[in-house]
Amino acid sequence: MKNLDILLVDDEAGQRNVLAGYLRKKQCVVREASSAEEALKVVKSFSCDVVLTDFKMPGRTGFELITDIRSMRPETTVVMMTAFGTIEGAVAAMREGAYDYLTKPIDLQELDLLLQRVRERQLLISENQLLREQLAERYSFSGIVSKSASMERILNTAGRVAQSSAPVLIRGESGTGKELVARAIHYNSPQKNKPFVAVNCAALNENLLESELFGHEKGAFTGADRQHIGRFEAADGGTIFLDEIGDIPASTQVRLLRVLQERQFERVGGTETIQVSVRVIAATNKNLEKLIEETRFREDLYYRLNVVSITIPPLRERRDDVAPLLEYALKRYSQENKRTIDFTKEAWNFLLRYDYPGNVRELENIVQRSVILSRGTHIRTDDLPREIQNLTPEGNVSQSESPLSLPEQVERLEKSLVLDTLRAVGGNQSKAADKLGISERNLRYRLTKWGLK
Repeated sequence: MKNLDILLVDDEAGQRNVLAGYLRKKQCVVREASSAEEALKVVKSFSCDVVLTDFKMPGRTGFELITDIRSMRPETTVVMMTAFGTIEGAVAAMREGAYDYLTKPIDLQELDLLLQRVRERQLLISENQLLREQLAERYSFSGIVSKSASMERILNTAGRVAQSSAPVLIRGESGTGKELVARAIHYNSPQKNKPFVAVNCAALNENLLESELFGHEKGAFTGADRQHIGRFEAADGGTIFLDEIGDIPASTQVRLLRVLQERQFERVGGTETIQVSVRVIAATNKNLEKLIEETRFREDLYYRLNVVSITIPPLRERRDDVAPLLEYALKRYSQENKRTIDFTKEAWNFLLRYDYPGNVRELENIVQRSVILSRGTHIRTDDLPREIQNLTPEGNVSQSESPLSLPEQVERLEKSLVLDTLRAVGGNQSKAADKLGISERNLRYRLTKWGLK
């Protein structure tokens, strides 16, 4: 109960003085107000943890004061003090947002217990706020590791759509980071403090999927021994992420379309219509247009989901992202395993040439495995998976298959040579420029051009 900042509101000076003196002995910071109007001036100027307010006062009542405080400082805990005859009013105040009430004359032991609960509540609020801030930082667009121009365009689009509530369809191969982009959109949106609920539609059969999405009532089917709240209800006010949307069955598509159109649904086995306000972000690695032609996906649902479309290219088509992703994964898994480790030059070159058919997820798994299995301070080629060790010197993409133009291929080779040389000399730009046969100024120009330090 130490150091709680309390505003005491009571028109009876004697009662107010007794409580204020007791709370100050308990090392609380106490401010006093004799009316709701005076209390509002204090609330505007100071952030209070708790407001202890009398129910019946001349002018504005404690009930009206609660409404004002909730709009001005929603994080503040309001406790109503009331005489026995007005308990019904105090209960009504709790429905309006008061945390609890105390009956007069105030029992000091009861006050101590209540303030201890308030302190625990404030601690939870602070921890939740910190968690939200950490999530927002983790899933910020700047936190997504990328250097390629294609990913920069994608993140730019995602940043703009984040400010709206429009449905988003994210397309791309498995492991490209579709959920990461979806979370970034949510945590950079006005709904960032509301829930983000993810559902893997491919992991559930038809009956389970409907129950997970829309919930069910007790007795709806065998084993339904209690009411179950679905993911749409849980995500109310926030975002629901429907991964592998191309795998949902036809009956679920109909119900999903209704939610998108009318923002309402019924639980499985229920008759009550539930209203929700949820942003839908869907993702798929399938060709939805082909599924529509095969009548396996509803065209009207496709157009509802595809208001804004984002396609994430596979890692083999954005080779500039491979090096920063490898470095990020190495740092992450080195810290997790409490190791100081780096790649040998040969292992690094093999990793840069690999195509990563499993995309970013495969890259992270490879680095994690290599960090765990390697010995000493370096990851060697023989620590890498067999498919990488078997690469030809030219890599596993022939020149005729390369999607890059000749100037782009030359620049990639030049960039690889510069980075390899810098690593070999421990990052010393003067020595690297000398080995490369170019001026240090020329080297700095190239590093700036490539966005590298």
